Amino acid sequence: MNTSHSDTLTNLELCVASLEDLLPALTGEQWETPSLCPDWTVKGVVTHLAGVEHMLSDWRPVDAATPLPFGEVVAFTTEVEGLPGDEILARWREIMGIRRGQWAELTPTDMDTECMTPVGPATYGRFMAIRVFDHWVHEQDIRRPLGLAGHESGPAAEMSIDEIQGSLGYIIGRRVGLPDGMSITIELTGPVKRTMHVVVDGRAREVPELERPDVTLTTDSTTFALLACGRIDPGTEIGAGRVTWTGDDRWGDATARNLAFTM
Repeated sequence: MNTSHSDTLTNLELCVASLEDLLPALTGEQWETPSLCPDWTVKGVVTHLAGVEHMLSDWRPVDAATPLPFGEVVAFTTEVEGLPGDEILARWREIMGIRRGQWAELTPTDMDTECMTPVGPATYGRFMAIRVFDHWVHEQDIRRPLGLAGHESGPAAEMSIDEIQGSLGYIIGRRVGLPDGMSITIELTGPVKRTMHVVVDGRAREVPELERPDVTLTTDSTTFALLACGRIDPGTEIGAGRVTWTGDDRWGDATARNLAFTM
């Protein structure tokens, strides 16, 4: 799960390219369709992505204590509010053209520079890894309501699942509340295939393998990601058979219903 700086930037490019394939074909009605993000239409999601990248195009890391200028995102959103989808697309393309040029010029030293990030003090490279996750999840926020499946596999999808897997101990220990002495295996059937194991022994932690987990939960990787991001209703996914489990029924159900750790 250790992604190189160059891979991070390549995955950002993949996310932009995938949206570039998706967005131009959307109709006016599709731009106004509610996304999986509460209170945001498809247009609202693209506006958000454009606004964050617009902020980053003018911002340079100073130190890990300096707050991010998120007020610029609000200002951008206010500026473009009311524009139709095709004009939002034009603004997004303009901003992403600038960002692609900036990504191409980043050095390893730039990526290792300490700065504030949405998850606290880290490095610019870590911030860009979070941007991969944000772009990829927001693309799924758009695709699923429109019934336009895509970009569910590949390096950017793998990296986004990595982001969730890195918080798996917290999810199982704090969100699910699996008791001490119990263990769980989460089996992702694809498009990103992965088997993840967590044991609780004083604290919940991921382990390389388990012989006899108390619960084995099975789902596809996109459903797993959207549940972890609080985007979709667990009961609906359970009822549709997209999330199943074997072993301890109580804790299988509790896990399926409490994977959300971010929004």
